[in-house]
Amino acid sequence: MTPPIELGLDTFGDVTAGADGRPLPQAQVIRHVVEEATLADQLGVDFIGVGEHHRDDFAVSSPEMVLAAIAGRTKRIRLGSAVTVLSSDEPVRVFQRFATLDALSNGRAEVILGRGSFTESFPLFGYDLNQYEELFEEKLDLFAALLKQEPVTWHGNTRAALKNQRVFPLTESGSLKTWVGVGGSPQSVVRAARYGLPLMLAIIGGEPLRFMPYVNLYHRSLGQLGKPVLPIGVHSPGYVADTDARARDELWPDYKRMRDRIGGERGWGPMSRAEFDHEADRGSLYIGSPETVAAKISATAKSLGLSRFDMKYSAGPLAHEKLMRCIELYGGKVIPLVRDMLA
Repeated sequence: MTPPIELGLDTFGDVTAGADGRPLPQAQVIRHVVEEATLADQLGVDFIGVGEHHRDDFAVSSPEMVLAAIAGRTKRIRLGSAVTVLSSDEPVRVFQRFATLDALSNGRAEVILGRGSFTESFPLFGYDLNQYEELFEEKLDLFAALLKQEPVTWHGNTRAALKNQRVFPLTESGSLKTWVGVGGSPQSVVRAARYGLPLMLAIIGGEPLRFMPYVNLYHRSLGQLGKPVLPIGVHSPGYVADTDARARDELWPDYKRMRDRIGGERGWGPMSRAEFDHEADRGSLYIGSPETVAAKISATAKSLGLSRFDMKYSAGPLAHEKLMRCIELYGGKVIPLVRDMLA
């Protein structure tokens, strides 16, 4: 029997606006993220993912610290990154931090490893962007060795070698669930299969079925490598309100602000309302009433054969109170509807 799909939420700790429309202090935003995750736990959401960024529009630079605070206030929700930028981090320390989180949460920790679509961490921590590919390849190779929780002997070009080195703490279960986050690179899909790690597809725009070739490539690669079938998840943006019209009207202004700020840094033109509505109607924006969002999640899950769907519910300055209502509807209505639709 196929296990039920896991349904989670992701946040980047977007700096939200207060009642006066001005950005809240980043410290307050971080405290709000803990409140949001606590509510998600109470409502039966399966997973909360917290992203890592190093810029002024996102408050969280150390997801593990925030997740540790969440662990102390929750009982069942699984806790993970969305994503950990492994390329500009130290694999041994990443393993140690998440193994510690796993201990604090009684075995609920996960890590999603990625290269990162934002690159601020590279100069911040002294890494050369010209080594973007090499850094991730080597560090993922070391992290995969660490996951065995046995003495590690390893050498590469981007950090000092290890010889018969033990790394602590060990996890109580002997394992740490680790995903590889992929935004659209076939090489990254094959890499995840080669290391026998679950695949998390970041689908942030366009028709979700565009990613079916990556799903097929992953399954084919696992088979060729003699690996077992492994989970596939999707991370996409979304927002739930009481009606479709209300959801769009509430999200649109703040979504545009966030999209245009990031897009301006990347050479994209301003987003039009027509583009926004097209993403909501046919793309990868899961927005609307609980019934509309549940139907769209179910369709994507069926088409791509998903084991998990994580909705990124934070959106630029969109207010904390609206995020809390979104979480309430997602956990209280969307999740039961999706489970019924996929039963």
